[in-house]
Amino acid sequence: MQGKRKTRFGRVVSDRMDKTVVVAVETPKRHPLYKKTIRRVARYKAHDKNNECGQGDIVRIVETRPLSRQKRWRVAEIITKGEVAEVQPKEIT
Repeated sequence: MQGKRKTRFGRVVSDRMDKTVVVAVETPKRHPLYKKTIRRVARYKAHDKNNECGQGDIVRIVETRPLSRQKRWRVAEIITKGEVAEVQPKEIT
């Protein structure tokens, strides 16, 4: 019997590695005593086979077999493409 694979939704925070992206997944957690909602951020390294993801993209990642020492997730789909504002150099006078 095969169990369901875990899925997470997160934002790509780094795409500098070849065929690998770092995805930050935020989960709200309630403090047991003070009842304040705290944001927990977990960073997963996910396999991006075609190097399609860019920084700022919202993606869905699924659990998979170990692909390397730290990669245990792969990008299933890109939900929305992120817009990264390019900084223009100021004119030198």
